[in-house]
Amino acid sequence: MAAAGVVLVLMLWLMAIPMSWAPEPIGNNAQYFAEGTRVTVELTAVAAVAGVLIGVLAALGKTSRFPPLRWVAGVYIWIIRGTPLLVQVLFVYFALPVLIPALQLSDFASACVALSLNVGAYNAEAIRAGLLAVPKGQVEAARSLGLSPWFTFIDVTFPQAFKISLPPLVNNIVALLKDSSLAYAIGVVELTNVGNRIQAATFQPLPILLTSATIYLLLTTVLTQISNAVERRFDVEGRVA
Repeated sequence: MAAAGVVLVLMLWLMAIPMSWAPEPIGNNAQYFAEGTRVTVELTAVAAVAGVLIGVLAALGKTSRFPPLRWVAGVYIWIIRGTPLLVQVLFVYFALPVLIPALQLSDFASACVALSLNVGAYNAEAIRAGLLAVPKGQVEAARSLGLSPWFTFIDVTFPQAFKISLPPLVNNIVALLKDSSLAYAIGVVELTNVGNRIQAATFQPLPILLTSATIYLLLTTVLTQISNAVERRFDVEGRVA
């Protein structure tokens, strides 16, 4: 996992160096690609963390015994999963400030909110499935030992549910990295936006698209390696336990 992080940092550093050897228009624009890649990574990191937190809350609401919580969580998941992400990004950026005048978000913050809400809905279903997959006997045994509902959830239910939910959560985060390209629609200068700007200035779509696709491929590969390392760590802990 550490090696994958080093590869990511090294890739960003190398791209920021002017590459006179690289064919035009890539060489002189390497620093712009590096900046766009950095913004893409930041978008993904912020939305991934927030999306997991939202997913946990929505999953708890969906499995709650309190009907209003189940209804709110169900409507949220239904709306988010039933509408395109691009519409959600545009809604947060253009419509949300109209509905809530006091809420004025930058383009980057709007993209983070939209991406977080989107991936949170998919995470909620993955985590809910993990919660339902934990044997009820585990909970009953914890309660018989005198654990409170809170400590039963924290120490018994959630760790097992998270381990079960980890593979679909990883897939959601990898998809989030690629979906972050839709932030270009509201002016966020991420990797896709950088590529579009350079393509418009140079009229050379082929090298620009190939470069952008290669960077996305490298990013998803690094993210997948990190995720695989996390999954292996959970498996080792499970075997030791």
